[in-house]
Amino acid sequence: MPALALVVLAGCGSNDDGDDFAPADVEFARQMIPHHAQAVEMAGMLPADGVSAELTELAAAIADAQQPEIDQMTAMLDRWGYVPPPLEGGHAHEMAGMLTEDDLAALDAATGVEFERMWLTMMIEHHEGAIEMARSVLDDGIDTQARELAEEIVDVQQAEIVRMERMLE
Repeated sequence: MPALALVVLAGCGSNDDGDDFAPADVEFARQMIPHHAQAVEMAGMLPADGVSAELTELAAAIADAQQPEIDQMTAMLDRWGYVPPPLEGGHAHEMAGMLTEDDLAALDAATGVEFERMWLTMMIEHHEGAIEMARSVLDDGIDTQARELAEEIVDVQQAEIVRMERMLE
């Protein structure tokens, strides 16, 4: 983490409303927002045809779940007095499970069964990264809302990983 970010996060504790939060809570929201945004982007990459109905339903469910979570984390950052990160760009690709621009281009160029297999494989890795970030806030975070969201992310995304692994068989 850059030194400036550590200095900024060092001031965590409570905001003017008396809400307690820790650096881990802030870092979780600031990292998970672009992470979720990429999952929503991936869901939007599905072609109109050539993929299974199950994949189409799964992608829609992921987007439908993660966009409201982006909104929730944005509100949490606002409550703590922090500005949300940009949804893409910067060093977001360095976070666990994030796809690079080359990965996204390869996925975009794929069709049919190849697209479906790539999408599932990449989303499994993406979900594993989100689970890793969520576990970090469960270890070190203190904000109740952040911890509840992290628990939900772990539960839902672990179940989706099992489903995607089954779809790859």
